[in-house]
Amino acid sequence: METVLIGCRTLERELREASRRTGVCCPCVWIESGLHNVPARLTDRLARELERLPAGVGRVLLGFGYCGGAAAGLTTGPYELILPRADDCITLMLGSYRRRLEMMREEGAYFLTQGWLDGERNIWEEFLYARRRYGEKQARRIFASMLSHYSRLAVVDTGVSDMEQLGQTTGMIARELGLRHQAVPGTLSLFERLLTGPWDDAHFLTAPPFTAITADDLRTPAY
Repeated sequence: METVLIGCRTLERELREASRRTGVCCPCVWIESGLHNVPARLTDRLARELERLPAGVGRVLLGFGYCGGAAAGLTTGPYELILPRADDCITLMLGSYRRRLEMMREEGAYFLTQGWLDGERNIWEEFLYARRRYGEKQARRIFASMLSHYSRLAVVDTGVSDMEQLGQTTGMIARELGLRHQAVPGTLSLFERLLTGPWDDAHFLTAPPFTAITADDLRTPAY
């Protein structure tokens, strides 16, 4: 039974490293990260990629979080589909939803990774765009309002990026946006389990062949 991974470009480094560590290799389809900004467009793109799967594919691994419910509305074909139970990619990188909530309660954190910085639209590119369009003063007012609930820029270290180089960039971004800069440890555990299994219901949604995925299936993670 052939397995195919459909993954987000934001998570490509983590998924490739998880593949190297586990020795699990399969064909990969990478989806541009900018589609997260419009979940309906991401749903459409995922549906098209599922329709393009060749005959013989028996399992599809989705290297995504829930991403605004983009998986809701997908229908599987003659294969099972496995999706991590994670509200977004930050939960995947931190290893658990509870840990993310704990970090948010401690002190409001805006999470950032190398993958996010590589994306078509990220917080720094948005700030530069606002500065070009509205001027320095107004751009800073806009972002001060947007980030009013955050006090730190938390850079997740999953072990796949040059943190010294990344830290120089994110440290500059934090200073410009008036946030405290902090590196936080991440993990590849959920990425590795996505590739190897077992896919227990607490951590993964498994949709059988010829099944429609609904919003009710995308329940809040309990781990």
